[in-house]
Amino acid sequence: MNHSLMDIINTRHSVRDYSPKPIAEAELSTILEAGRLAPSAQNRQPWRYIVFTDPAQIKALAKNTGLVGMSNFFIKDAPCVIIACADTKKNVRINNQDYYLVDTAISFQQMMLVAWELGIGSCWLAAFSEKVLAKYLDIPKTWRIVALSPFGYPKDEKRLFSKAISAFAGSSKRQALEDMVSFRKPQ
Repeated sequence: MNHSLMDIINTRHSVRDYSPKPIAEAELSTILEAGRLAPSAQNRQPWRYIVFTDPAQIKALAKNTGLVGMSNFFIKDAPCVIIACADTKKNVRINNQDYYLVDTAISFQQMMLVAWELGIGSCWLAAFSEKVLAKYLDIPKTWRIVALSPFGYPKDEKRLFSKAISAFAGSSKRQALEDMVSFRKPQ
């Protein structure tokens, strides 16, 4: 694909129906590289990614996201799931604000945009029990799980579940620019 960044941002949406077609190793590397190159406060780069590409492991993962994570059952059909973690030892605190979560979110978003440029969909998921998932993954105590996302080629047809979730969330509705931006006029 050869699109402008604004085209990618305008067309990217949460994908919940995936083709079983695996993501090529080169494309997965490109996605991960986009995350690696993200900016971070004082260049601390706190992000840590756990990548699942084995169908059996993905199905097991889907069952180990806690009760709240049951709404994410659709990840079991994705050819890849990436869990975005942040190492709190790499945190920088400025103005009483911890930046490890922000930095990791920026990195993960860059991965999702590059994936979409490659025709690969994703769906940012925050509905999981961090305690249950961290135990299942056996991650270091200093890591926080920021989000997880399936990655894969979108199916042509959306299931009823996907249509219902998108409608419920109002996914296509965006605030008007004037509702979120205020310009300071010169004195």
